[in-house]
Amino acid sequence: MRRVLATLLAAAFFIITLAAFSFPALAQTTTTSTTAAGDAYSAVGEKFLAAGVAFGLAALGAGIGVGTSGSAAIAAVTEKAEVRTTALIFVVLAEAIAIYGFAIAFIILGQSIAV
Repeated sequence: MRRVLATLLAAAFFIITLAAFSFPALAQTTTTSTTAAGDAYSAVGEKFLAAGVAFGLAALGAGIGVGTSGSAAIAAVTEKAEVRTTALIFVVLAEAIAIYGFAIAFIILGQSIAV
């Protein structure tokens, strides 16, 4: 039941976020002339949005992974102290997902804009 509630909450958050970003697009004027500066400004905004989404989803996945593997690691270490190193490796692997997302965000922001 908790998983269904969490999934519905995540879906509602995604729909609300999507709606919040779509309303400014509907408020644009209907002019036919476009400028290169306007296109470059739009591309910069899209880069920031893409970097934010990349890091945000990676951090969300890392948080879920660390929470799951961390609780399992604590339970395993309390029963058998010899598995401490193995359990720590699994927690670190889950945390590496956030580091990968951070690197991808920097790669996205570091790309040049073709005007």
